[in-house]
Amino acid sequence: MPTDVDPRLQIVVALEPAFHDCDPMRVVWHGHYFKYFEIARCALLRRFDYDYPQMQASGYLFPIVDTRVKYLRSLHFAQPVQVQAQIVEWENRLKLEYEIRDAGTGEVLTRAHTIQVAVDVASGQMQYVSPQILWQRLGVMPT
Repeated sequence: MPTDVDPRLQIVVALEPAFHDCDPMRVVWHGHYFKYFEIARCALLRRFDYDYPQMQASGYLFPIVDTRVKYLRSLHFAQPVQVQAQIVEWENRLKLEYEIRDAGTGEVLTRAHTIQVAVDVASGQMQYVSPQILWQRLGVMPT
């Protein structure tokens, strides 16, 4: 992950995969990783009081339009992990990068990113520049 990002724009969430997230071999099913990214993403957005309910109240939806995941090592039932989410772009889209690490060893198990775009609630039109409310909440207004 980039190291030059403002530390306020990142968060680390601890979790342990639940049994119901695993296949019969106690390996986490690949689709559940997105749930872990969402947990970290929402925790980070709540820090700025701009989670999904606040986004909609401000007149915008931010659907995910692109994702990429690199599965380096499997996650297993009850394995303590840390999910890091970091906002790396906000000007024209909201891009977050993620790493899932083993909490004990620090080994990177998964890398991913998601891209979200602003959509005006009233018109349903995609915005090609992120709305100022996002910039204000993140504290990244241009000077």
